[in-house]
Amino acid sequence: MVVCGDDALAQRLAGELREVYRGKVTLVVPPAGSRSPLPLSGRERAGVLLGRVSAALGRGPAGTAPLPDEEQRLVETAELTDEVLAEAGVAQAAALALVYDDDETNIRAALAARRFNPRLRLVIRLYNRKLGQHLAELLDQASLLADPGLDTREISTTVLSDADTAAPALAAAAVAGTRKVLQADGLLLQAVERQPGSDGSAPEGLCTLALLSAPRNDPQGADVGPQLLPDDAAVTSAEGRGAVVLQAVQHNGPPLAPGRLAGRSAPLRELFSRRLRWSLAGLLTAVLALAVASWLTGDDHPLHATYLTLLDLFALNDPATDEPHSRQILQLLAALAGLLLLPVLLAAALEAFGTFRTAAALRRPPRGLSGHLVLLGLGKIGTRVLTRLRELGIPVVCVEEDPEARGIPHARRLRVPVIIGDVTEEGVLEAAKIHRAHALLALTSVDTTNLEAALYARSVKPDLGVVLRLYDDEFATAVFRTLRAAHPGANTRSRSVTTLAAPAFAAAMMGRRILGAIPVERKVLLFAALDVADHPELQDRTVAEAFRAGAWRVVALDTSAPAQRLPDLSIGPPPYSQGHTPGLVWDLHPGHVLSSADRVVVAATRRGLAQLLGQRRESGRVAGPRTPDAAAPGQE
Repeated sequence: MVVCGDDALAQRLAGELREVYRGKVTLVVPPAGSRSPLPLSGRERAGVLLGRVSAALGRGPAGTAPLPDEEQRLVETAELTDEVLAEAGVAQAAALALVYDDDETNIRAALAARRFNPRLRLVIRLYNRKLGQHLAELLDQASLLADPGLDTREISTTVLSDADTAAPALAAAAVAGTRKVLQADGLLLQAVERQPGSDGSAPEGLCTLALLSAPRNDPQGADVGPQLLPDDAAVTSAEGRGAVVLQAVQHNGPPLAPGRLAGRSAPLRELFSRRLRWSLAGLLTAVLALAVASWLTGDDHPLHATYLTLLDLFALNDPATDEPHSRQILQLLAALAGLLLLPVLLAAALEAFGTFRTAAALRRPPRGLSGHLVLLGLGKIGTRVLTRLRELGIPVVCVEEDPEARGIPHARRLRVPVIIGDVTEEGVLEAAKIHRAHALLALTSVDTTNLEAALYARSVKPDLGVVLRLYDDEFATAVFRTLRAAHPGANTRSRSVTTLAAPAFAAAMMGRRILGAIPVERKVLLFAALDVADHPELQDRTVAEAFRAGAWRVVALDTSAPAQRLPDLSIGPPPYSQGHTPGLVWDLHPGHVLSSADRVVVAATRRGLAQLLGQRRESGRVAGPRTPDAAAPGQE
């Protein structure tokens, strides 16, 4: 695996590939003389740099057997040229990640790398998703022209942005307080720890992924570690042990209120104020009373009496000089009602015009709003998170200092309340009703602003859930520990975007089959989308028969037609696609028979997935997860 980048995402991605997928990594980064005060060789510098990445991941040398020296390599260069790509071994690599902050650099390097190796899996970091889709199609077409026999399921081009990949985890942290998130076909799933029921029943969830280590105070099971993918008997007999179950991310707060004036029509109460509606009702009652009086005092038909009253109301009738006195009095009263009607109609027109103008402007938080999420910052990260939260049906109030921010038009289209102002100024968070909010997401690009807003919000509401976006991993860890110690009863999460984005980039480098990985203590569970026809262990078997305890388990079935299936379930449908319906069914009956036309999602250990894919180390390169004999001690 070759990783090229100029920021923390490249280092985090290299660490993810080594520590989670146990891959052979070459890291290409700009020169950094301050990385080590001593003159080290290239291999030693790689060990120092990747060791820091491992420490940042929380998997130090004491917890994981280090890879041999030949498994890691560092290339330093000021410019990513064709010669540098050749030196990094792109022609022999299985996958290449281009995660520079400059889109032009990534595109130019991708075009060159595709010429070197048509079979190379490319993962490119781009913010413009439409451009990324066209680029991916172009590069995939170039690969097929160079080698028509390629397997497009593995030899692929994937375009990601750190904003898109971090948004699901940030949304899940705000809603459910977890970072163990899996995204498949637009659905967010989380791995949560649950205790078995007192009656021995299994914890509630889509399926049980693992049993946690036995408690230390249990003398019979003190040395029992986590058990991945246990069978029902093991779950039932595991008394006193926690379990990790798979669940959909859901919001337990109030439902999302319907958007105002979202369609072509609007309720009358939204067009006109209450006072104006009462005025109109009073005038209509007066006109009706005049019509009834005209009918009772004369010999006319009720419809003719109503017609004459309306003519008098609009001053269209002749004066009743030769009529009885009752008729003259009613005509004067109708004329007076007509004078009163004119300003009311004018006010109604002005209010309706003002209401429709407001519909195109930013909304204010409605009265009585509670249980919502307050989102700070509508940049590229905040905009993606806002979209995710609205897809989950969660009420949101946004705060943005710049009225020209890129997320303002998007919030206007979604009819989301937005407060324009500096979050550090007094009264801004109060306007967002922070005292009645469920959680705060501080996602601005300034770490100190996010921290200041979080501390102030906690002073207003001590039990408020807080999710912070912080650039530096060490700073994020220190802030998390301090806030958790100061407010142990509140949900606190501090994340860097690179930490959240690295797993998605790593999964894409492993191929379109891999959807992601979820850590379980010191072990890792991988999720992959597989075609049943390619795996005899699954074909023509029921879901229960295809299950292998400790190796793999079918957790979902793709019911979409083969022609309509997404090539990559992990990133979901393009945001600009229309009419896409998720086709994954997670609550499968154990007796369902898997046919050759099916595509399934499996949860597997490294060892189990290697057996399913039949991948082995060939020609000195890794084509996928390692084989069982290459796994680190204490890990699956």
